[in-house]
Amino acid sequence: MRTGEPLPAVGEVLTSLATGLWHWSTATGLVTVDAEAARLLGLPAEETVLTEAQTRARLHPVDWNEITGVVPLAVAEGTLAEVRIRIMDDRGRVVRVVRSRSKPSFDRAKKAYELIGTLQEVTEPRPGTPAGRTAVTGDWRRAREAFLLDAGRALAEARSTEEVLRVAAGLSMPGFSPDGLAVFGVEGDRLTIIGHHGQQPGDEGPFAQMSIHTDYPAAEVVRTGRAVYLSSPERYKERYPLTWPLASHFGRQSWAFLPLTVAGRTMGAWMAGFAYPVAFTPDERSVLTTVARMLAQALTRAGAAETQRELTDGLQRSMLPTLGPEIPGMTLAARYIPTGGGLQVGGDWYDMIPLPGGTPSGGGRFALVIGDVQGHDVRAAGLMGQLRIALRAYASEGHRPDAVLSRASGFFHGINHSEDGEDGDGAGLRFATCLYIEVDPVTGVLEAARAGHLDPAIRMADGTVLVRATAGGLPLGIDPDADYPTTRLALEPGEALMLCTDGLLETGGHDLDTGWRRIRKTLEAHEGDLEALADALVQAVHGPSSHHTTGPLADRREDDIALLLLCRQGEGGCGPGSPGAPVAARRPVRRSMLTVAQAEPERIAVARQQLRELLHDWTREDQVDSAVLLVSETLTNVLVHTDADALLVAEVTGAPGERRLRIEVTDTSDDLPHKRRPGELASSGRGLILIELLADTWGVAPRGEGKSIWFEIYEPGGSGDSGRPGGA
Repeated sequence: MRTGEPLPAVGEVLTSLATGLWHWSTATGLVTVDAEAARLLGLPAEETVLTEAQTRARLHPVDWNEITGVVPLAVAEGTLAEVRIRIMDDRGRVVRVVRSRSKPSFDRAKKAYELIGTLQEVTEPRPGTPAGRTAVTGDWRRAREAFLLDAGRALAEARSTEEVLRVAAGLSMPGFSPDGLAVFGVEGDRLTIIGHHGQQPGDEGPFAQMSIHTDYPAAEVVRTGRAVYLSSPERYKERYPLTWPLASHFGRQSWAFLPLTVAGRTMGAWMAGFAYPVAFTPDERSVLTTVARMLAQALTRAGAAETQRELTDGLQRSMLPTLGPEIPGMTLAARYIPTGGGLQVGGDWYDMIPLPGGTPSGGGRFALVIGDVQGHDVRAAGLMGQLRIALRAYASEGHRPDAVLSRASGFFHGINHSEDGEDGDGAGLRFATCLYIEVDPVTGVLEAARAGHLDPAIRMADGTVLVRATAGGLPLGIDPDADYPTTRLALEPGEALMLCTDGLLETGGHDLDTGWRRIRKTLEAHEGDLEALADALVQAVHGPSSHHTTGPLADRREDDIALLLLCRQGEGGCGPGSPGAPVAARRPVRRSMLTVAQAEPERIAVARQQLRELLHDWTREDQVDSAVLLVSETLTNVLVHTDADALLVAEVTGAPGERRLRIEVTDTSDDLPHKRRPGELASSGRGLILIELLADTWGVAPRGEGKSIWFEIYEPGGSGDSGRPGGA
């Protein structure tokens, strides 16, 4: 061809260079190839139109997947789509390797890609050579796929921003691992440094709080949402001459800046710097883009989790009170443990409320409250907060425990139905259990009212644990006019009171019975102060030991735990094992007290159970049975033959093996009991005969108003006239 002559047709030039042309539209699903492209595909050398399925049949299946991945990447970056393709014959053998280069575009209306490109035969490089690394086939591809799988798993498991950055810094990309990383965020119109790796502390200073309108690669990425690849320092200096001095002293040779995009929104940029030149082939860009997407999703998840943790921690701190100043003669400890997953605050709560007439620090009365609103969600937490405020308000007005719970039940019923709505079907209604105890720190007297909650437990000074049965009513919110009777208890010096929600008992597949036995073992075996006891109880449920004490139920769902401990200090502290407790104080009197009213004959069964718990370590089981029988007889005698209520006091003194049990039943009637001689068919009259036969000693003591009947039983080997009944 001479100078000045017209240029030959493009098709002729490409044919002479053994380069074929092709056109692919995903909207029609057709691929048009010229004669040379058809020959390279193993077809007759003539222009033809193929379907996507016919074209795919001529290509290696792995390479077809590579094409579908490279095309969207090229559209997003505005670059050429380049890929090596293995051409297969009808027998599945590779006949040649071609290189495809195209300029794809995306039609948003049709949601389809349009590609026009070339095909040219190339020599397949040998695996392991530098040229072979740029191919999309061979060992490098398998290493890349394995890397992406490992990176995705590691980033998915990261639970905080710090963990995500640590995982990103440890990524070893196949063949081109960066030696420096930086993650940029956006606040308003400024870039921020979320984290970096491979630089010295303080090196991030010039890049922090940089305007997104600055001539800097990360700022351009945030503005445009497109990646920037700089394969050499010269390229960096040419494109960004103003900010090049900031990057030059790091001594790197190549840089990749990629957008961190989630749900179509660019939340920041990721910089990967390399100490050696990187060409950034389509395969390398594909790896970097995939890692950037996973990194953006991981950072979003971690940020949401951290925000939720901050929210729930703040909510928990605002809703769960501090226990206030030190109370003279009393020690308090509390724990709140949220469930294992999901929202970290629920409906469980505890509170300590100073009552009118003085503050706890001044020795005045105060109230302990523990409760559980049904559910474990935001609404349960909100209802719990409102109920806690209402209880504080009613208690601060000076109401008695029964009145506090009655008013709280009406309040909770009202807000419950108002939130359910006028047209509600009741499906959203909630109830709440609650235990309210008024404490006199001077006398140790406790007045308790219970709304469907667990009974309190008392750990005596010698380690014996008893459940204190208390009168109760319906859970709050069910009946706005419900009554809540009051039960009076006494906390002796050295004894500790435990209030808890059902999560402490039922976590780990336990029901209330088996869960109580697990907690009781911990209560009785522990030696130490109240804070250590609280930790031991939580460890029994959530610690390593809990894996060996699972319950019989298949359901292992966890629940929130609220725990409140109150100890009345004795001579040397709270209970056995307390620092400084003298030996004599380790085995004090073991005492239980219970009132049985005329209208509550069912509480005789409670008295029998409480006495068995008091004598759980008594050496003679037949003596325990005798004591239980005699208690039942004496209480029944009061209810049947008088119009008064009965007060039961059970007391155990002495060291194991030589202890004395003293039972005293008091009433306000002046009629003294007397022996009778019942006939064989008589239904009564044998109470005193049984006492005389089974007790070691017994008697009747007149009071200023009323009387008391008492009896004593001695452990074998103990002091006293064992086996010799006494008389009144």
